[in-house]
Amino acid sequence: MSAGTVLVGAAGYAFVALGGHTLPTADAAALSSFYMLVNTIGPGLFIALEQETNRATSSVLATRSNPRPVIRRAVAHGAVLWGVVFLVLGVLYPFLVDRSLLGHWELFWALVVSTVTAAAVYLVRGVLGGMQLFDGYATTLAGEGLMRLLPALVVAAAGLATARLYGFVFALGSGIGAIAGLGWLCRGVGVQRSGNATIPADLVAAPGIAPASSPRFDTPRVRGLAPLVSATLLAQVVANLAPIVVTARLTADAATAAAFAAGFILARVPLFVFSPLQAVVLPAIAGAVTQGQTARVHRIVRTSLLAAAGVGVVGTALLLIAGPWAVRTLFGAEAPLPGQVLGLLGMGTLLLIAAQILQAALVALQAHLAVTASWQLSIVTLIALLMLPIHPVHAAVVAQLTSSAVVVVTMSATLIVRLRSAAAGPTAATATSPTIAATTSRGVHPTLPVQRDGGTSRS
Repeated sequence: MSAGTVLVGAAGYAFVALGGHTLPTADAAALSSFYMLVNTIGPGLFIALEQETNRATSSVLATRSNPRPVIRRAVAHGAVLWGVVFLVLGVLYPFLVDRSLLGHWELFWALVVSTVTAAAVYLVRGVLGGMQLFDGYATTLAGEGLMRLLPALVVAAAGLATARLYGFVFALGSGIGAIAGLGWLCRGVGVQRSGNATIPADLVAAPGIAPASSPRFDTPRVRGLAPLVSATLLAQVVANLAPIVVTARLTADAATAAAFAAGFILARVPLFVFSPLQAVVLPAIAGAVTQGQTARVHRIVRTSLLAAAGVGVVGTALLLIAGPWAVRTLFGAEAPLPGQVLGLLGMGTLLLIAAQILQAALVALQAHLAVTASWQLSIVTLIALLMLPIHPVHAAVVAQLTSSAVVVVTMSATLIVRLRSAAAGPTAATATSPTIAATTSRGVHPTLPVQRDGGTSRS
């Protein structure tokens, strides 16, 4: 999976770098803005679909049930989501083309194509992640990265570089990734249906969980998708809005806008590396929740955060030292960008990685509304600070750091409360319920109570 992630990240950087070296400054700025829009809208909507499909699939497999109903429901939800985003993009067409894409209407249609391909690839990844078919998941990443990177290099080498061509190459890459993962998905579903599957140990339900014949598993569904869509869309806005606003505010200084966009993308290297981590963390935590293992949930989250901190600190140091050179040399920026700005952007990236990990844990605990509320508070902070009456670049740095810190603090507090409550739940239930007490005395333990927003239920 690491190799696939590297390819996706390399394709993104090559995309922006090639634009900076082969296109006029204004076109390069428009292409950078397009890149940020693609990485805001597609993942913002459809990572939610991936996460919830991942969680639902892993939960169904824990009871050795057929995952096909979950997949069918996820496809239906994905189609509805795409229809909504298409309508919204149509309404925003004049603003996006004039302000964000600097008059490049063809990039708007490339953006529309990217939403279709994003829906497909994130749906496939959700099923593969839930089945823990991580080789297949990695294949989708590799397919997406290669089919963005290689055609872009060919376009540049052949002297055919235009913003339009780069845009469509980038948009179609996700579709190739989805196609690359379909074979793994079909084989995985076929094995599950035949009953010959080996369920991973961390997905096997603990004694006491509802059996596969339980009515609530007869018609599995993707639950909590609407609040999770809101949360992930807001998360992508927090992660990517700053350079879009800077480009819109610096229409008279396209060189500085392009340099900031390049530096912003460079600072996101660790975030791209850690994005697929959720596909591993989410089913692991979901399995621990199913088995009532709160200590294991703590351990998974702590280990993930420590790994993220290590990568983030190294990345921030490199940005501070070598960032200005990289922006100028690799991305072809014509305006300088101080190392301090890049270092602070790197710190913001570290906070966003932590937020990704915390969100995966909260999703596994089905705290969807709490996740959404955290990102809502963050986006309000971001927008307010982006409009500060100071230089747009300085406002963007302050806004990025502060809004990222807000979401990490709120999610951390929520996760601590949820885990404490979950850990206390089985004890309280055993003490007060003769049925559960008798069951426990026979060696069967109640499952971990999952606190859904608005109530508590047994997973």
